Amino acid sequence: MIRPLHATDLPDLLALLHWMDAAPEREVLAPDARTLNELRLECEDPAALVDEGEEGVRAYCALSPFRDGLALEGPLAEHGTDLRGLLSRAAQQAEGAPVYAFCARDNLPVRSALEAAGFAPMHTTDFYAAPLERWRTGSEKSSGKKAQLPPGYTLTRELPLTEYRALYRAAEDTWAARLDWSPEQYDAHFAREDVRLLALRDSEGRPVAFAELELCAPDSRAELTHLAVHPAQRGQGLGRALLALAAAEAAQSPEIRTLRARAHDHMSAARQLYARAGLSHCRAVVTSLREGDEEA
Repeated sequence: MIRPLHATDLPDLLALLHWMDAAPEREVLAPDARTLNELRLECEDPAALVDEGEEGVRAYCALSPFRDGLALEGPLAEHGTDLRGLLSRAAQQAEGAPVYAFCARDNLPVRSALEAAGFAPMHTTDFYAAPLERWRTGSEKSSGKKAQLPPGYTLTRELPLTEYRALYRAAEDTWAARLDWSPEQYDAHFAREDVRLLALRDSEGRPVAFAELELCAPDSRAELTHLAVHPAQRGQGLGRALLALAAAEAAQSPEIRTLRARAHDHMSAARQLYARAGLSHCRAVVTSLREGDEEA
């Protein structure tokens, strides 16, 4: 039976989340919480559905606002569960809005169910990781030398919102949600203690590249959430310099052990950069889209 999520379903949902965590190929976009209290808070807002069997909840999905439409959490399901009814009900709840889904490239059962429900793959995002030890002071064994600024460029840790947006657009990024941030949202994000911004200005003071870093101390890792270089400045080693600077920044926190980065399948330069820097491929996530209904 497919119905809305109830508070009494949370133990079953938590069990599904732990089942997903046990194998990387089962990964889908899902709640971050891993305790009942956290899960209760996180599941208050999304429009969540479950498929209930004789022994309890066997599948879960939820919708939440994302970009121009909605993001699908899940579907998260026990092996062999038929997902057609759950995804059909979720599509009804979307009321014609476009819906984005995210799952591991190797999660073939979910990818097949999404395709049958009208989702089409958009792109694949690959994730890379490397231990930070190589960038710690006095231990640049793999990188060859310590992080340093390219000649003629200066480093800044702040950018006005207008310059940030302009550089994002010039770098041809598609992370549209950030381009819609209000000044208050922008300031609040970069005021966070776990967020770092490293930007390069050329000899005329123009911002030409930047890297964003988020320090995830509980997980002992730093996420390079974005690295952008203006097209007119590419081919001069700025991406390589920013990667080293970001890694050196993360390495200053002794509790951070790993640097992670990501690149979409069309970002060949970033993929080559991470490979040359010694980051290893660790996972891949496929983004799919179910187009909105024009008449809705």
